[in-house]
Amino acid sequence: MRNAVFWGALAAVLVAGLVMTEVFDNEYYYNALYVVLQGTLMAVAWNVLGGFTGYVNFGSAGFFAMGAYTTVALHKAFGLPLPVMIAAAGAVGGLVGLGLGYLTLRLKGVFFAIATLAMAIVIETCVNNWAFVGGAKGSYILTPDTHLWFKSYVQMLFMVMLVLTLAAIAISRTLNASRLGRGLAAIRDDEVAAECSGVPTLRLKLVSATLMGAMMGVAGAPFPFFVTFVDPVSAFNLFIAVNAIAMPMIGGTSHWIGPVIGALLVGGTQEVVKVTVSSELNVLIVGVMLVVFITLAPQGIVGVVRRLRRRRR
Repeated sequence: MRNAVFWGALAAVLVAGLVMTEVFDNEYYYNALYVVLQGTLMAVAWNVLGGFTGYVNFGSAGFFAMGAYTTVALHKAFGLPLPVMIAAAGAVGGLVGLGLGYLTLRLKGVFFAIATLAMAIVIETCVNNWAFVGGAKGSYILTPDTHLWFKSYVQMLFMVMLVLTLAAIAISRTLNASRLGRGLAAIRDDEVAAECSGVPTLRLKLVSATLMGAMMGVAGAPFPFFVTFVDPVSAFNLFIAVNAIAMPMIGGTSHWIGPVIGALLVGGTQEVVKVTVSSELNVLIVGVMLVVFITLAPQGIVGVVRRLRRRRR
């Protein structure tokens, strides 16, 4: 029953997105929703390693930027179609996640977090000196003239990001309920006890890091076409990394739906404030919300709901 409801809800959201592209012409809606969906995808991706496995990753902006610059490089070199570049960005992100995981997942706590942050800095330095993709000056990406049956390319990018986000949510839910997900939860709760019980901890952590990297790369792949100008400052933006961590923390990291709730809450609030007040307040909003939830509800919104249910019983 729950599976039917879940898949029905995903199908309903997808159909609603398609209907929206036929009803609304104002491109602001698609720009705003794209940003929220991008944040949701990144939050879901971060939670695979940071929430399910308990390894806090500060290098999410690096994986996102790798996806973006994979698109830039392939577009300039071969002019490949967007789906191929998204798949390539996912493959690059997954391979880097696997490699980084093999090198760093024996570290724990703050040492692992610092290692992932260092990885992002190393990648940014490489991109700054890579002339083919524009280096520190950045690179312009011309929006293609063709956009399938949609009225504009922004509408098509919105639907692409919607499909990618729904796919990531489906993968996250499946992982959370699987035997692999139970193994990751055991690692998060007590890695030493899990290993003593026969859980292949390193193998599961590598799978988690690879999946996280692939999802982050996919999230960054359409970004160059969305902004039309990519430079290291925008691709490795600290705001992107902070959002990817804050959204699942606020929603709750122990359940697949936590990052989705957190992303919709934080991303929606930011877009409203951006229009009504100023985009400069977005970082402040994330900081205040994160402090409030860590102080009053360390398990996030999902944790609060679970606690209330237990009291009612």
